[in-house]
Amino acid sequence: MVRKFLLERISWILLFLFLQLLVLSISFVDTTIPLESMFYIVFLSLLVFVIFLTVRFSKETKFYRSLDKRSNDLDLNSLPIPNSPFEHIVEQSMTTQTEKLKQQATYNRLLLEQEKDELLAWIHEVKTPLTAMHLMLERMKDEELKVLMTYEWLRIHLLLDQQLHQRRIPFMENDIYIEEMDLEDILFQEIKTLQSWCIQKGIGFDIDLAVATVVSDAKWLAFILRQLLTNAVKYSDASDIHVRSEKQDEQVILVIEDSGRGIDAKDLPRIFDKGFTSTTVHHDNAATGMGLYLTKNVAQSLLIQITVQSQLGKGTNFTLTFPKRNDFVI
Repeated sequence: MVRKFLLERISWILLFLFLQLLVLSISFVDTTIPLESMFYIVFLSLLVFVIFLTVRFSKETKFYRSLDKRSNDLDLNSLPIPNSPFEHIVEQSMTTQTEKLKQQATYNRLLLEQEKDELLAWIHEVKTPLTAMHLMLERMKDEELKVLMTYEWLRIHLLLDQQLHQRRIPFMENDIYIEEMDLEDILFQEIKTLQSWCIQKGIGFDIDLAVATVVSDAKWLAFILRQLLTNAVKYSDASDIHVRSEKQDEQVILVIEDSGRGIDAKDLPRIFDKGFTSTTVHHDNAATGMGLYLTKNVAQSLLIQITVQSQLGKGTNFTLTFPKRNDFVI
């Protein structure tokens, strides 16, 4: 702050020094003026000027030192009290700009809330005809057309479900209910939803649940399993998807393993990034890059550790490590 103060006042300091040199120069040229006396006067002037700068530094930088230490927020109460006309100008400008930013932020927040509510309402409205469509598909006689139509219906259903949960994630703490649940029930329900797609692709499931119960939130855990199973089916050809659970160090481990196309090693660190799809299969227009990103966010809120192992062309292995019972208050 001292350096900044001196740089700010450099013109005044140079002017003072110039005047002192001018006085000495005149006394040197004019022999009637005693040079020693002028040196003495200049010395006293310098001493007084240094004291003056010290006092002014303490007074003039107090306001700006407070600004420098102030946290970068919109709290006007943390603004320092101005002591000079220029400081009043700075304080007034900051207050005006902060009030405008607050108003704009409030307006944008309300606008986003309105758009979110409208989108959620629209998703719920669309789910009604989708349910009716599914019932009509169940009555279709043409099995080949039925399979194709059911697959397209399932894609729409999963995309809407992903959008619905994406809008709820920022507020999911208000919606979490931790309980002991049957892992098999949730898993089989999600597999049943994907049944028509699995039949079309010739994919089966090998289930081995050594541990059948976990402590978590049923709705959000179902969302995690839905995303992982959907990816496993989507990127696999005719093969079995292996799902197994076990217990290690009082923690339940759930593994979902497929024999699909796998993930390139250079892509593995980025698969949970928002919007990331792939660098090896970049023409995959069906991928949104949101599924695993949302899965990771939900898993963190449920204290579930999610890891992945994969090899290009040999499949992918997702591991869910559930928290210990003591990590939740039931």
